[in-house]
Amino acid sequence: MTELIPVCPLCGGGVVKQETEKIIRVGQDVVILKVKAGVCQHCGEKVYTKETHERIQEIRRELKERINELKPVGHTYIYGAGI
Repeated sequence: MTELIPVCPLCGGGVVKQETEKIIRVGQDVVILKVKAGVCQHCGEKVYTKETHERIQEIRRELKERINELKPVGHTYIYGAGI
């Protein structure tokens, strides 16, 4: 397994391993994954191992291919009036 980098590529802050959520959007569909990632303690950037990144891409491809096989379980609404 690939190790996480210790320094954020964006801001140079320290990166620590944490469990976090990765949101994958394909069209109007959303998958929320719990993954281990490096999270910058300064800017919050998430850094994934090569294996995690490949798995995320695989799930995205599978979702695109299976979109017609999935059954809707609810609806999402966006309320436009600023509350």
